Amino acid sequence: MSTPARRRLMRDFKRLQEDPPVGVSEFFGHYEIQYQRAKYNNLMFVFTVILLFHVCTFKLVIEFSEEYPNKPPTVRFLSKMFHPNVYADGSICLDILQNRWSPTYDVSSILTSIQSLLDEPNPNSPANSQAAQLYQENKREYEKRVSAIVEQSWNDS
Repeated sequence: MSTPARRRLMRDFKRLQEDPPVGVSEFFGHYEIQYQRAKYNNLMFVFTVILLFHVCTFKLVIEFSEEYPNKPPTVRFLSKMFHPNVYADGSICLDILQNRWSPTYDVSSILTSIQSLLDEPNPNSPANSQAAQLYQENKREYEKRVSAIVEQSWNDS
């Protein structure tokens, strides 16, 4: 059965594949998309993305409900993260995924926003206060720590 949310998602995915967001392909290098039908809760699709950012590769999952695009998807990193705006469970503190969501946002805008957040953390609104403090006090050490944790995450999986 085709619903408005499913039709919108198919348009979003098609647009993403045909015209990746400016900066995303430049910064991430590539992304791999896997579609899965979720068999739990009210989730419709699970969209897994593997993103390459600088020298680190991150896995994240985007979960869409039948209320998309009126409600934001749930996004969380599967890779272990050390980032001022990422909680220990991998969920992301990003305004467009919370209180500033708009139905005009699509998958491309979500990925672009995440890319921007990775590149420019907001230490003033931390989900991880230790990462925020290190980012502000010693960016070189912060970047080493990010790389080490992501590498460890990939070796563990």
